[in-house]
Amino acid sequence: MLVIGIAGGTGCGKTTVVNQIINELPFEEVGVISQDSYYCDLSHLSYEERTQVNFDHPRAIDFELLGNHLQDLKKGIPIHQPVYSFVKHNRTTDTILTHPRKVMIVEGILIMTNPKIREMFDIKIFVHADSDERLIRRLKRDTTERGRDLDEVLTRYQNTLKPMHNQFIEPTKEYADIIIPNNKYNTVAVDIVRTIINEKLS
Repeated sequence: MLVIGIAGGTGCGKTTVVNQIINELPFEEVGVISQDSYYCDLSHLSYEERTQVNFDHPRAIDFELLGNHLQDLKKGIPIHQPVYSFVKHNRTTDTILTHPRKVMIVEGILIMTNPKIREMFDIKIFVHADSDERLIRRLKRDTTERGRDLDEVLTRYQNTLKPMHNQFIEPTKEYADIIIPNNKYNTVAVDIVRTIINEKLS
């Protein structure tokens, strides 16, 4: 199994890169694990308390469960990937049955901050985008898809997102094997990734 880690700041275009890679591979050979599924279970907190949690800090991620799931997949064991609700700021009771694939893509802003998880990646990719562009994308997504209002998104960006990005996410760029500047569809970088995948799979 080839495990690819794709990191980068919020709104940098990770999903676009993931989809570009997926589209180049046979459907049955590739699977995706999202870091967002592995936010810690906060059922013990009230909704108001959960809204105050810093979800952009590495502590917000259940890296132990993510690591165990990656190890199981490498052994050929299917996993039950958690399902997270951004509206409720918590995991749901649902899970997604995820089978091992030849290529597993793990994507998320914080996935390369954890040394154990980082070591499990065969290819590490960092998607870079201008901070203004990332903020605009985050605003659009959170107000239309996640039920947030403008003030809430901007306050969170200033108080947690931006400082956490500078402290934890941007420094992980140094671990990347490939940095993709996502100011447009970067076909050259994706072609390189596809070539590496094909070489490792053949």
